[in-house]
Amino acid sequence: MTNRETIDLTQRFVANTYKRFPVAFTRGRGCCLWDADGREYLDFVAGLAVANLGHSHPKVVEAIKAQAGRLIHTSNLFHIGPQAELARLLCENSFADKVFFCNSGAEANEAAIKLVRKFFASRGERRFKIITMEKSFHGRTMGAMAATGQKKIQAGFEPLLEKFTYVPFGDIQAVSGAMDEMTAAVMVEPIQGEGGVNVAPDGYLEGLKSACRDAGVLLIFDEVQVGMGRTGTLFAYENYGVEPDIMTLAKGLAGGVPIGAMLATDRVAAAFTPGSHASTFGGNFLSTTAALAAVRATLEEGVLDNARRVGAYLFERLNGLRGEFPFIKDIRGKGLIIGMELTVPGADIVNRCLEKGLLINCTGETVLRFIPPLIVTEKEVDAMMGVLKPVLKGCV
Repeated sequence: MTNRETIDLTQRFVANTYKRFPVAFTRGRGCCLWDADGREYLDFVAGLAVANLGHSHPKVVEAIKAQAGRLIHTSNLFHIGPQAELARLLCENSFADKVFFCNSGAEANEAAIKLVRKFFASRGERRFKIITMEKSFHGRTMGAMAATGQKKIQAGFEPLLEKFTYVPFGDIQAVSGAMDEMTAAVMVEPIQGEGGVNVAPDGYLEGLKSACRDAGVLLIFDEVQVGMGRTGTLFAYENYGVEPDIMTLAKGLAGGVPIGAMLATDRVAAAFTPGSHASTFGGNFLSTTAALAAVRATLEEGVLDNARRVGAYLFERLNGLRGEFPFIKDIRGKGLIIGMELTVPGADIVNRCLEKGLLINCTGETVLRFIPPLIVTEKEVDAMMGVLKPVLKGCV
């Protein structure tokens, strides 16, 4: 089908929940995509931080092919070999002792919310309030949406699940001031992605850990977007030397195949017992086999070093534009999640880049977000800049 044919079918039969760009991709390799009409694009969105290893990474593709030919699904009524192997790999490379698998970041955050409530209920403590951050994003299911500190996400779906309290990101005193005897957890993204690429200030996560420890409160890190190498370490918390009690993952975990995971310490995970929580498709053969290949490639192929090196180069190139374009307010990020905050709306810039064969993203209306595959090269950064700079000049 052509782009136009796919667009027409989508408009006729698919629920109108996305404001889609007028492109239908059919093929990808590395940092490049091709649409149904054969046009090539340079991708600095990576499927919203999903295609961390680039599109159709050979080892992920081969793993999926081989597993699909053997077995795809049996359910969690039975033991699943690659699920167990993936859980071990994640635990051996993190703070965690146990993993619950599901199908998305929102589901992982739902699992975290349920685990927090079950943990304190099992101890006979009436604690269920969770403190989250303004501008946070944790998903669009009812629980994850209630945890999200953005009114525009919640509008029209009230009443929300109780009891969530939102405080400013980066303000430890605000968190401490919001705690009371019913507080069960603090839930935070080390870097807010959808909220505008807001990076945790120095000492913030350490302060949260200390405040939670003193109050007997659990600390949850939502690393759905910033985990799996995005910041130059396998998990973003490693940049800060602070370990949570619970962490959620998804997006880049399986190289593009849907998966979610909630990781926890033994002390906390013990609250989940048979029947406490479940997911029919969670941790199935196909998704966990793909994730095994993706995680191993991330650890073994220099991906983390590349994310740090090329991320620093991308940051430098973008920061160099500030003196030339007065409407650039700030450049911030870590590794290969970088935001360019503007004093003008960013949507038109994104559309003009698309017309010129470059995919970038705008979040929070005025923040251009750069989240390319972690295998991106300096040469591809230069190519991206060769498109972006002339587009920005058109805004002057």
